Amino acid sequence: MKAYRAAILRFADDQTPVYEPDGLLVVGPDATGQRVVRAVGDHAALVGRFPGVAIEDLRGHIIAPGFVDLHIHYPQTDVIGAPAAGLLPWLENYTFPHESRFSDPGYARGVAEFFLDELLRHGVTTALAFATSHPSSVNAMFEAARARGVRLITGKVLQDRHSPDGVRDDTEQSLIDTETLIQRWHGVDRLGYAITPRFAPTSSPEQLRGAGELAARYPSVWVQSHVAENRDEVRWVAELFPHARSYLGVYADVGLLRERAIYAHCIHLDAADRALMEQTGAAAAISPTSNLFLGSGFFDYAAADAASMRYGLASDVGGGTSFSPFHTMLAAYYVGREGHTKTGLSLTPGQLWWQHSAGAALALGLAGVVGNLQPGCEADFVVLNPQATPLLARKTEQANSLDELLFALIVLGDDRVVARTVIAGPSTH
Repeated sequence: MKAYRAAILRFADDQTPVYEPDGLLVVGPDATGQRVVRAVGDHAALVGRFPGVAIEDLRGHIIAPGFVDLHIHYPQTDVIGAPAAGLLPWLENYTFPHESRFSDPGYARGVAEFFLDELLRHGVTTALAFATSHPSSVNAMFEAARARGVRLITGKVLQDRHSPDGVRDDTEQSLIDTETLIQRWHGVDRLGYAITPRFAPTSSPEQLRGAGELAARYPSVWVQSHVAENRDEVRWVAELFPHARSYLGVYADVGLLRERAIYAHCIHLDAADRALMEQTGAAAAISPTSNLFLGSGFFDYAAADAASMRYGLASDVGGGTSFSPFHTMLAAYYVGREGHTKTGLSLTPGQLWWQHSAGAALALGLAGVVGNLQPGCEADFVVLNPQATPLLARKTEQANSLDELLFALIVLGDDRVVARTVIAGPSTH
């Protein structure tokens, strides 16, 4: 076992932040050998229970749960900042041409390794990521993630129509490849598989039905896709699937709405859609930097809360503009303010932080596993330096409450705040 002394941030079951100004985090192996949180709390109250355990003194820093990114495209690492009029032209002019390169295993491996190192540098320890339509892109990501010990969920993109040569797949072979990849990778170490239709317009009804059959056959895998991101996209789906009640209904009709199903964006939903999300246990990945960058719209927090929908935050790189959870939380604050203008409400710093850690873990069905530092959680955490920049140091020194401290980090923080990222034990950065 090993212990760390620092200020510690974690979350109670009611989603409220719990903060120990002088805390102790004790980690050690569980019965399976996985390094987990054994104890956490006030240093003075806990230290006597662990005589002889080495304590690393990190006072002046904050230990917080590793961030969970609920939706990100690893093959779009080099597409960040590409100018486009909106989602559909951005896909056509930048994303699809770049993703075609991932048929080369060596190229895919190089991007996967850079991508994971970038996640860790920003304090992200769990991610649900898109690969491309090429099995080689999935294998490259899983191999790189396994080598680093991170908790990573990904899957081969399914897109058998309305896609250019180089990324379009064959319906039957795409489903065979998906099942082969599930059997090879799902549940290996800290890896998980996600059945991944890109979005309804780029999958034929036959491919979507096949994806739903795989989801039923393998209930422990995840499902990920996009829904209701952009009004042009919503209109396109209505033309392609005239018998579906809604865009979300396309996925419901083939059995792709369930626990462990994550749908990115969920901006242009109606009340019936939100009720269906809640009833099925599917969750929304909120991608505010992407939605702002592409002009897609604003996630309606008030309506989602009224429907008791599950949701969490996501970077959505490369439509999203940063790997940084701090940038994502700040953008979510802007979106929350926009959505709550009429009522004068806004998201609290604790709520924002919860959405990018314990809340995202809950959406994934991994509550109590990652995204928090309660006893039994896997020991993924970040060591944050509240004095990483002169302005941040000046601001945090004046903080008179936890809200003020967390908000200063959200507004002024970036990768420089992350002094260290720890993956279930040993330091990685």
